[in-house]
Amino acid sequence: MAKLIFGMNLSLDGYVDHQEFAPSPVLFRHWIEHVRDLTGSAYGRRMYEIMRYWDEDRPEWSAEHHEFAAAWRRQPKWVVSRSLKSVGPNATLIEDNVEAVIRDLKARLDGEIAVSGPDLARSLTDLGLIDEYRLYFHPVVLGRGRPFFAGPRPPLRLVSTDLIGEDTVRLIYIPA
Repeated sequence: MAKLIFGMNLSLDGYVDHQEFAPSPVLFRHWIEHVRDLTGSAYGRRMYEIMRYWDEDRPEWSAEHHEFAAAWRRQPKWVVSRSLKSVGPNATLIEDNVEAVIRDLKARLDGEIAVSGPDLARSLTDLGLIDEYRLYFHPVVLGRGRPFFAGPRPPLRLVSTDLIGEDTVRLIYIPA
């Protein structure tokens, strides 16, 4: 049975914003390995549109960027959206019956399925489908933006903490 994991980079005050801070080289390596090991990813529309950046190689990319892009392109993606009419390579659009589709994925697949996007995570949290929350705190205070928890924080139990690189702290929680 697959585990649904919701994890994102966030500021100390709880906001996610990919334009405001970037991962260190050590954290980027962590994300490469994480994505490489995933069974797949479930995306909300906004996060999927941001991640489509990795669909095409760019001349300014480093070797690590190319490595991340290759891992991202390889994995299956399930995109939850009622407004999108199509999705890119190796992606499946989920317009309806989100709960049934996600439950089916969890039941028939093994490994970890990443959940990407606070709004999708909130919906899946409300359905009791998220198995683990991974919060990657950066030493930045934004004071605004999209919160990691799009709704009330669910009851959680801390199971692990670790330092990744020099300045990112990962907290891992499971539903209490």
